[in-house]
Amino acid sequence: MELRAPEVKADLIARLHRIEGQVRGVEKMVQEDRECGAILQQMTAIRSAMHNASLVLARAYAERCMLEPAPADVDAVLDQLIATLKKLE
Repeated sequence: MELRAPEVKADLIARLHRIEGQVRGVEKMVQEDRECGAILQQMTAIRSAMHNASLVLARAYAERCMLEPAPADVDAVLDQLIATLKKLE
């Protein structure tokens, strides 16, 4: 999927860079034998950040589908979108 809105693309890239930094931070915590509870808390934050980034992308995808001419099989596109959204849980 092509992200046509530059602000959405920039937002998504910024989110992914923050997530990358969080993952590196957790890796460092593991290497330093930090407390498991603290590591799990950071992993939960990463999961939440990734989920929110996925929602940004899903919204952009849905907007694109609604603004473009309807595909021949609208039901198939909607089914695919719903199936993808279910996987975000």
